[in-house]
Amino acid sequence: MSTRTRIVAGLATTAAAGAVALAAGLVPVPASAPTLTGAVPAGAPTTTAQPPVLSATLAHAYDAFDARQGVAVDDRYFYVVDNRSITKHDKATGKPLLQFVSDPEGPIIHLDSAVVVDGKLYASHSNYDESPMESSIEVFDTRTMRHLDTFSFGIFRGSLTWLDRHDGAWWAGFANYDEIPDGGTEPYGETYQTQVVKMDDHFQVVEAWTIPKPILDRFKPMSNSGGSWGPDGRLWLTGHDLGEAYVMTLPAAGSELVWAATVTLPGVEGQGIAWEHAGSRSKLWTIKRSAKQALSFTVPFRSVTEPAAPAWQILGPGHFQQ
Repeated sequence: MSTRTRIVAGLATTAAAGAVALAAGLVPVPASAPTLTGAVPAGAPTTTAQPPVLSATLAHAYDAFDARQGVAVDDRYFYVVDNRSITKHDKATGKPLLQFVSDPEGPIIHLDSAVVVDGKLYASHSNYDESPMESSIEVFDTRTMRHLDTFSFGIFRGSLTWLDRHDGAWWAGFANYDEIPDGGTEPYGETYQTQVVKMDDHFQVVEAWTIPKPILDRFKPMSNSGGSWGPDGRLWLTGHDLGEAYVMTLPAAGSELVWAATVTLPGVEGQGIAWEHAGSRSKLWTIKRSAKQALSFTVPFRSVTEPAAPAWQILGPGHFQQ
């Protein structure tokens, strides 16, 4: 069951049992009103609890001469992404085996993150930092590293920075930036315009969400650089610079992702991430640009708890809020 399904199902069950708490600050309801239990009196002080902070532990560091944008991983190999190249490494030894290199004149300009799905490497690509923003998905054969296919978004929601496959759909991040490009006068899309989207098998967007502004404020002036669905069924996001991942769930309502936890990644400098799915032994992979390394982390993902459900109420006739 997906995280979103669990959230919605849990809310429905709670409502049916009559145990959903009232939201703080609502108009008080008379004691005789047919309402749900656990009401918070009107005017009661409220606090917004910060999500818990956990810490990951470095499991392994590999030398990777082109570790500048992101990393992908499968059972036997990891793939380090640079702007115009992707290098395949043996996971057991760290040895580089094959490398795709694009023509310096294009059309591949700025690769970001990548993900391995069914023996193919799907890489996010954009024309960053040229305007207007253009994006595409570039597909490679993991065995030969040959370029197989492309899908273009053209001018779309921003710069495509990451892609993942989860719960029968494609998921992606379209970044926008407060940074002003060289020679420009306007921000490159504005960070608050950054979006996470869900797409069908033909890469057509079916839903979209925003990232909470406190996280986007940490990203500024850059944006969301990495995203990967974890073994916990939650979406993990990273920025361009900070050594921390933000654990997100889909909301029960509305358009903003729910921030469940922050996980510190010691030594990491932002950029793309990828989960290596191996049950309880799953590892989160990242890069460290300054040291030219690919890193794998043991992460306490089982310690992330579900965010509190929204406090909704149902009122009967004669007690409606006006």
